[in-house]
Amino acid sequence: MAYKFIKPVLAAVLCGVAGFASAQAWPTKNVTIVVPFPAGGTTDVLARAVATKLSVAIGQPVIIDNRPGAGATLGAALVAKAPADGHTLLMGAVHHTIASSVYKNLPYSFERDFAPVTTVALVPNILVTGSKSPYNSVKELVAAGKASPDKISYGSNGNGTAQHMIGTQFQVETGARILHVPYKGSAPLTTDLLGGQVDISFDTITPVLPFIKEGKLKPLAVTTAKRSSTLPNVPTLQEAGIPNIAIGTWFGLLAPAATPQTVVARLNAEVVKIINFPEFKKQMFDIGAEPIGNKPEEMARQIKEETAKFSQLVKAGNVTVN
Repeated sequence: MAYKFIKPVLAAVLCGVAGFASAQAWPTKNVTIVVPFPAGGTTDVLARAVATKLSVAIGQPVIIDNRPGAGATLGAALVAKAPADGHTLLMGAVHHTIASSVYKNLPYSFERDFAPVTTVALVPNILVTGSKSPYNSVKELVAAGKASPDKISYGSNGNGTAQHMIGTQFQVETGARILHVPYKGSAPLTTDLLGGQVDISFDTITPVLPFIKEGKLKPLAVTTAKRSSTLPNVPTLQEAGIPNIAIGTWFGLLAPAATPQTVVARLNAEVVKIINFPEFKKQMFDIGAEPIGNKPEEMARQIKEETAKFSQLVKAGNVTVN
């Protein structure tokens, strides 16, 4: 009778040993962090900040691979199909919880096909306009958006991104009509914002902060419930009279779903340690980001809750992607 149990027990032991060996061996080569936006945006800046220190911690090069397009879903699809060995990671963002509702034929499920590692940082979004813009307050902008529907244009990092959703909710809450202009990322959007090709944006603070400090862009409000510690004099949208908008952009690392839990745990430990370094925290403050560093299960819960929240907003705003 005992023999019947030997093979299953032995198989379980061997699987455990193999998993342990895999974790002990990881990493055996370069680790790639796929950034689903062009270089220069907040996602890219955060990924490179983590990669520099993670490379030292694990003893292998950590490479950034920018794969922009389709509201950050092209890069996500690439990682979802990658070998689940911990050598290919995604610097994901809140955008991916929105894409689940906006894109009807995604080749992956953000909740099922990824293993969350940790949320790296939360970055407030900010309503900005050009220095020569006639709009000096949210009140003036709303009035203009009501008086001349679709005359004011707002840029985003693409369809289904946080900027797109903030612009959508802005219209739902205020009754103003503004025209959405999608870009492939923050860098081209900021260039056109500075050049006057687009009137306003709801981008994250990071790419526009230098131009705000130089006086080339005017900040009108931040979109989070609290003011930004980097720009404490800029009011929130709630303070400006729009009570129901409280959205920020989080960024975090994820691996393919079947990645061994031991590897995910090691990644979590190393990245959270990096996030808690004083110099990393200062670096985050300098770009307007709030460091987080939570557990994989906390990040998974965050993804589930925000996917449901944005699904409702997509329906309320009748958001579609051509």
